[in-house]
Amino acid sequence: MGAFEASLDHLKNHVEYPANAEQVIQACNNMSDVPGDDKEWFSNNLPAGTYNNPGEVISAVLEKL
Repeated sequence: MGAFEASLDHLKNHVEYPANAEQVIQACNNMSDVPGDDKEWFSNNLPAGTYNNPGEVISAVLEKL
């Protein structure tokens, strides 16, 4: 599984929603199968707010690309 797939899997299955940005980032920092640079980018680019599902998180970070 690639880093992108691992990240999506984590957002779908390992974050308890609703979750604020800090909670999502904290959960994502524990992903050992995702490169540190990817986790850092995610932490720096996820806007503050409350997310009700993985789709909202993905949409928020896609706007930063």
